[in-house]
Amino acid sequence: MNTPMKSLIAFSVLSIYLITGYSFASAGNEKDELKSDKVSFFGSPTSAISSSVAVPQSYNRLLFSGTVAPLLNKDGKTTYERYGNTEKQAIGILEKLKADLKTKGLSLADVTYLRVYVAPDPNKGNTPDYQGWFDAYALFFNTKENPVKTARSTVGVQSLVSRDYLIEIEAEVAYKNNSKANK
Repeated sequence: MNTPMKSLIAFSVLSIYLITGYSFASAGNEKDELKSDKVSFFGSPTSAISSSVAVPQSYNRLLFSGTVAPLLNKDGKTTYERYGNTEKQAIGILEKLKADLKTKGLSLADVTYLRVYVAPDPNKGNTPDYQGWFDAYALFFNTKENPVKTARSTVGVQSLVSRDYLIEIEAEVAYKNNSKANK
């Protein structure tokens, strides 16, 4: 066997060992994080969302029903004048969520999961405007102010409860249970 071929085989074998070792090390770290007393987010560092979230037993959960966009202009002639496009509606919903969390002493950093329903947008060829939703999400999560990357599902649906609504968002929140009974 010639020297370049031996080098290639040696490099390939070494690479496989390194990747396998890294995978086992990462898996070990994730197992340790599952035992943590803090909320743990898992997934690719380059992804905008987490692939999974572990919430310890010492945390309470708060679930938000599907929330729709606030009315911007009751006299508007179109969906976009009354409620905005998908991105504007999503921003309105996330602002509502942020305000509601604040009244409870919580923040968007406590959100662990979002379930999002996106309806067809007439200005986008009657297809869901996923990018509008993704752009709105990027203003509130995985930012310098809020580094949390929630776990998330985004689902295209035929319609929502009103033709004007282009997006509806459900949220799951985890917050520390500080009651003495759990200490």
